[in-house]
Amino acid sequence: MAQGVANVWWAMFGFSTLVLVVVSAIWIYAMWRTPRRVSDEEAIRINRRWVIGGGIVLPTVSIVLLLLFGIPTGRGMLPLPVEGEQPLRVEVTGHQWWWEVRYPDDGGVVTANQLIIPAGRLIDVHVTSADVIHSFWVPRLGGKIDMVPGRVHVMRYQATRPGVFRGQCSEFCGTQHANMVLHVEALEEEDFERWLAARREFSPTAPTGEAGAVFEARCAACHSVAGVSDGNRAPDLTDLASRPYLGAGVIANDHEGLRRWLQDHKSLKSGNAMPLHDDIPGETLDGIADWLETLAP
Repeated sequence: MAQGVANVWWAMFGFSTLVLVVVSAIWIYAMWRTPRRVSDEEAIRINRRWVIGGGIVLPTVSIVLLLLFGIPTGRGMLPLPVEGEQPLRVEVTGHQWWWEVRYPDDGGVVTANQLIIPAGRLIDVHVTSADVIHSFWVPRLGGKIDMVPGRVHVMRYQATRPGVFRGQCSEFCGTQHANMVLHVEALEEEDFERWLAARREFSPTAPTGEAGAVFEARCAACHSVAGVSDGNRAPDLTDLASRPYLGAGVIANDHEGLRRWLQDHKSLKSGNAMPLHDDIPGETLDGIADWLETLAP
């Protein structure tokens, strides 16, 4: 689908370049040629030819060609009925500034800032927003579509082969708009089914000790962890350790990155809703980080 969009763009670019070259050449010729005298009747005929040719025929041909290229491409991204295997439904909600991803037909699996899909299968992405207008776009897979609060829009995608792709919010949505990145990964069908089954069956244990008490008091109200907490205001953490990045693409999700995020998230991504942790001892934050590193199915 992204290839189809690219083909339309290159066709438009090539045709517009041709028109520019031809019109420029005619304009230069008209400027440099020696004027000749013509009768009023002939001048009117010449003017009519240019009006009809340049003002009616050329735009009509251009629009028809654009429609011939564009309509099939646009139609391919519409969630139209298909025969055989039905498209996978995925629900994506935009937040300032992170992505909530749900698989409602597959056990209600929820993740954040990553979209795992099966290669070769049609994907219907149902998008909306929890706050301001965002825009969902994975350039290497297809076109973009706005995410509007209170409305659900649908875009059809398909990854023709396994791979990792970058998604990006493409509608300015606040100070951290540029840091609203979506990790998209297409897996072989069998690998995707294994990932989905592992996520459905994964049941993490709650943290213990001081780390557990702090998580319960400070984190559980906003963050959800399957079987541990049910907060719904911040990213779901159930599979946090399996994600490549933290903060929707701000920092790598590794041993050092996780601890730095817990301590310096306000400086790494200013404006995010997570409160400061300055009053929490470093060893307690390390304990929470140790537990978060176990959250991988």
